[in-house]
Amino acid sequence: METLFTLTYREHIEILKDDLDFEEQGDAIYLYHEDDEARLLWAFHRPSGSHPVQVGDRNTDVAIMAFNHSRLGALERFTRLNPSVISDPDLRRHIRNRSRMLFRALVDNDFTELLEVLAFAPIFLDQACDQMINGRIWNEHYASAHHASQFLDLAHEQINDKLTEGVLRRLRPLTYQSFDAVKVLLSELVSQVQKLHSKIKEHYVYEFEQWMQSVKLHPLQIIVLTKQIALLKEPHV
Repeated sequence: METLFTLTYREHIEILKDDLDFEEQGDAIYLYHEDDEARLLWAFHRPSGSHPVQVGDRNTDVAIMAFNHSRLGALERFTRLNPSVISDPDLRRHIRNRSRMLFRALVDNDFTELLEVLAFAPIFLDQACDQMINGRIWNEHYASAHHASQFLDLAHEQINDKLTEGVLRRLRPLTYQSFDAVKVLLSELVSQVQKLHSKIKEHYVYEFEQWMQSVKLHPLQIIVLTKQIALLKEPHV
């Protein structure tokens, strides 16, 4: 029942809004309130976004509201979420828009948290793949070759040209890179070659060869790079 003394919860929250310590008072009264309706309203009205504990609320309606109004990062938001919301497709539908936005940010970063979220909740792999294909690139936090390989391994049943292209375009481009920078990256890739997905190796072989054709190099530099590139081409067991 939505009531607090003679006021409804909603009316009481409206009155508290005029106080400087509005959020502090609201947390003290509503964060662990025994009435689900009270906690639901507070998850919506809390001025700095829902409280982290509300994302894992025992009531799935409260948890969904809190998830959608939280300002937590993607990893913490997913790992705190009431497990029933994750496992139930009907409940998961209520966080689809917000989770789509979170995965849009995850794939536009270095893939570290993306892989952690998918390890925790693999049910969201479809959304991750969708954003990998359709999401725009907004920043310059490129994925590492190793993390990109891990993602492709994870999504092996869904790999197609579009998904592969979505992953590859989130790797750091070689354009305008110096010889020293290219050499460092190539050495790093060679050291990880057994962990790299074939699509990632093929991509970098092509990119390095294209880069070499676009710049003027000393013959000795060409020899050094060519030997390293060859190691990405060789099969490794």
